[in-house]
Amino acid sequence: GPTRKMPLTASAMDFFQLFVPDNVLKNMVVQTNMYAKKYQEKFGSDDTWVDVTLTEMKAFLGYMISTSIHHCESVLSIWSSGFYSNKSIALIMTQSRFEKILKYFHIVAFRSSQTTHSLYKIQPFLDSLQNGFDSAFRPSQAQVLHEPLIDEDPVFIATCTERELRKRKKRKFSLWVRQCSSTGFICQIYVHLKEGSGADGLDALKNKPQLHSMVAKSLCQNASGKNYIIFTGPSITSLNLFEEFEKQEIYSCGLLSTRKSDCTGLPLSMLNNSATPQSRGQYRIRMKGNMSLICWYNKGHFRFLTNAYSPVQQGVIIKRKSGEIPCPLAVEAFAAHLSYICKYDDKYSKYFISHKPNKTWQQVFWFAISIAINNAYILYKMSEAYHVTRYSRAQFGERLVKELLGLEDTSPTH
Repeated sequence: GPTRKMPLTASAMDFFQLFVPDNVLKNMVVQTNMYAKKYQEKFGSDDTWVDVTLTEMKAFLGYMISTSIHHCESVLSIWSSGFYSNKSIALIMTQSRFEKILKYFHIVAFRSSQTTHSLYKIQPFLDSLQNGFDSAFRPSQAQVLHEPLIDEDPVFIATCTERELRKRKKRKFSLWVRQCSSTGFICQIYVHLKEGSGADGLDALKNKPQLHSMVAKSLCQNASGKNYIIFTGPSITSLNLFEEFEKQEIYSCGLLSTRKSDCTGLPLSMLNNSATPQSRGQYRIRMKGNMSLICWYNKGHFRFLTNAYSPVQQGVIIKRKSGEIPCPLAVEAFAAHLSYICKYDDKYSKYFISHKPNKTWQQVFWFAISIAINNAYILYKMSEAYHVTRYSRAQFGERLVKELLGLEDTSPTH
């Protein structure tokens, strides 16, 4: 849970600033002004530009965050006369001023000679965000490694043609997280670029299991020695990775796939389906040291690799139509923790910022801001302040936007 007690009067902004404090926003102001100066020296002066201030930077973020609540196609819709216009917040800043800040917005204006990282423009912000996550929250023992649901706007997907979908630019990165499966709090973010010839590019990692193993190690680099139980999907689960984790006192439970997983070192007799028909709930076990490979049957064969649960401990999975199906405890635990993450995706994925910039570092930035706001809301729900105001996730987002824009209205919106 939270590592510090927030006051009863804590606002949405107070929770958000646990992760994005004023010193980070001030750095954005400095870097944006530096980039604007550099840009104008190169391409000619811009008489309409005035250096951005901290107040304007907060308002700029507020406008962007408002798209996560109202899901408008463009942030500029706020100043339009259409359905997504919002006169109450449009008066804080003119559209032309917003577009100027958007044009010059930067977190790192200059590339240092030592920098080889492709995400150098966003890395300082990601590092600061990670420090905030680590210091504000203590996760439960059970955690999940996965790619959160950050797909395109579902309304767009439902209404566009296949041709439009193909034309839509694909993201050049994948975003992975380590997430507390008891609360949904995202403890760590890892961004992997899909293109590039650098050490972090796919050219260096043609083998997908090798790539996913690298992602898992990066997400768990701060987890060693804490006896965490990490749940993984088929793309990450492998015997070599789990044995490496065990040396660091990290325990694992993962679903195996003969098609997607790295099955090196696992007995072929367990990877092949048995010829004799099986009844639901039956399972076979093979062990090597602390590691168990469980093949469980339920309208199909499901294989689990774990060193976190005893394979002889019994559990049960409850289905609405079938009733109770017996299974090893590892299977029950895996199903319970993964289903919680599915609920998290259903509840929070619709609150990702709708703005879709062309630059990869900006896409990563807005996704990271969206995750920070979801984390802030989770901390708010676990605080005493929630029992005073009881905002929904949408209301919390609206309160945050108003506080960033400096609007004085403190009553919840419905």
